[in-house]
Amino acid sequence: MFATRYLSRFRQWMPTMPIVLVDAVNATERANAQATFRVLPRMTKHEIKEHLQKIYDLPVKKVHTMNYLGKRKRVYGERKVAYYKYRDFKKAIVTFDDSIQDLGLGVTLPELDAEKVNEE
Repeated sequence: MFATRYLSRFRQWMPTMPIVLVDAVNATERANAQATFRVLPRMTKHEIKEHLQKIYDLPVKKVHTMNYLGKRKRVYGERKVAYYKYRDFKKAIVTFDDSIQDLGLGVTLPELDAEKVNEE
């Protein structure tokens, strides 16, 4: 019993599916590219940065986080009121280095690009 309590302090926590992309903005002349992710509330800025750098090989410059409380709801029945609450979550706004200009979220079709060039 003592050994499990002792070893639990050195256990490394790796989330299974912690990061979901919510929004992304390409780089401009004045600002770097940014992406907004929805992560687990217990993840820290350092863990988010390490996860993106080591698993996805993204050059992360800085991370801002925001905690959100889950919305509370009421359902009225015939005899009683039932209460429930959505899960709490955290948003992480990640700013990338100057090396990333385009995040590649747009779709380009070569046929349409060729038509535009022919029209000009």
